[in-house]
Amino acid sequence: MVTPPQKVPSRSRQHEEWEIDMTGANGHGHGHDHAPVTDLSRIEDLVQRRTHEAGDHEGPFSIHVLGLGKTGANVVESFVRAAADSSLSDGGFSALAIDIGDGDLAGVRDAAKSSSGQVRTVALPALDSETLFSGLRRYREYLKAEFPRYYWNPNYEPWLPNDLEIPAADGHFDRALSKAIYGVEYYQGHEVTQELDAFVAGIQDSQATPIVCVVFSLAGGTGSGIVVDLARHLSNIKLGRRPWVLGMGVLPCDGDPDEVFDGRLFPAINELDCMVDAEKNQGVMTVWGDLYKNPFTAGFFAIPQNAVYERTGDLEATHKAVDAGLAAFLVRDGGKHVYESIKALNWLNVDASSWHPAIRGEQSDRWLNLLAVDDADNAPAISDRELVDGVEPPFAEVRWYGKSAAGDTAAVELPKTRVDAAVVTYADASPAGASAFVPKVSKLDLRWFAPTRDAYDTFDWEQKLMAHSWILDLGVLLCEPSTRFESMGGECLLGCACWVVVPHAAIRGEELENVPLA
Repeated sequence: MVTPPQKVPSRSRQHEEWEIDMTGANGHGHGHDHAPVTDLSRIEDLVQRRTHEAGDHEGPFSIHVLGLGKTGANVVESFVRAAADSSLSDGGFSALAIDIGDGDLAGVRDAAKSSSGQVRTVALPALDSETLFSGLRRYREYLKAEFPRYYWNPNYEPWLPNDLEIPAADGHFDRALSKAIYGVEYYQGHEVTQELDAFVAGIQDSQATPIVCVVFSLAGGTGSGIVVDLARHLSNIKLGRRPWVLGMGVLPCDGDPDEVFDGRLFPAINELDCMVDAEKNQGVMTVWGDLYKNPFTAGFFAIPQNAVYERTGDLEATHKAVDAGLAAFLVRDGGKHVYESIKALNWLNVDASSWHPAIRGEQSDRWLNLLAVDDADNAPAISDRELVDGVEPPFAEVRWYGKSAAGDTAAVELPKTRVDAAVVTYADASPAGASAFVPKVSKLDLRWFAPTRDAYDTFDWEQKLMAHSWILDLGVLLCEPSTRFESMGGECLLGCACWVVVPHAAIRGEELENVPLA
């Protein structure tokens, strides 16, 4: 059984190199509103002049969807069916679905039968304990091959408890276990590695401008447990950060089981926060290197579900409607609407004085961008169950397609924005439908953030461990306080004072103080 690590008296050799200036980008002696867009006239320019519309020189696009876990597989299935009847049908799309076990992948294979695109699935095995731990004990070798500057920690041991029971393939997999299964399979060159390479080859062979979408559930164990490593392998290593890679996390809703809100969401959202928010991400790279740079080069879209659930009152019907709406958005007009949403987000994240279309803006702590969808017969909306009271994003954009272009705009429930929402119609579009985009909210704006933090605090140490995923292999428990540096985040698991240069208060979303590094 793994036991909670104790505080260590000294730093490891790896960390002796760093001289951290806490008055700089990660000093946090200030508030957390880092968004570069402060001039309302610039937002109005985006809304009124449509500066983010694709010009004749932009496109055509190809869309490549990688779905993780049950939610990701369901979205891939809907995407493949929608793409087969769209302008992407002639080689303009590909898809890969990855899950532990085969139970939720059959629909993807069935959809692929009538598809001209490259569609693949990977059923990761629920490894037995001996095989899993044999692979985990070699993790230092894997990381050293991936990143030559990786510190060969003599205290290394697998992050999972030694007596952990591995569930059957159709059971629930905690995030820490999902990470382990994916990592062992990936680093040993098994099927998931081969299929990921084939997926990448299809992206690189595209004659159009590729947009890669990585879809998963924020509330699940498999998808959110795998994505933090797989996104690095896909974007930073295999694709070399060249194509746009868009993260798409499906948010939980009130119809989900109670255990979804039991605290597991807290590490999941915080790991993404430290990946995508440029300041926090810099605090991770300061210790661990630029291999851990934000892999979501196109940004991160969060898909709300509560408005659909309030309409249907049925969780399965909610999932089907959201899957269908998201798939329609991805394929519509050859991916143009995805591209224009990314372009708008980029405009908002690059300072006006340095704006150029080729510049990729860095995300602030307001890295969550809500994309509301529904089926073709219903208007998208963002329920007041999604965000805390008083949240005021910079703007919103509603797009009506086909016969829905005559729809009732008042039916689209959105939060109040600093600039009035833009409403755009595409009367000739087919099929009918609508989408709503509300950019730049923070994790603190999510109504469930504080409750899931409180629930996380009730976990015992092992429960907290199993709810984490990202950088566990480096010996860091992100959401716990550093064992060596006061006020910093990242508890060390291996007795070597591993940490991240991110204040623990910033991880918890609490009041920050200007605390110098001792």
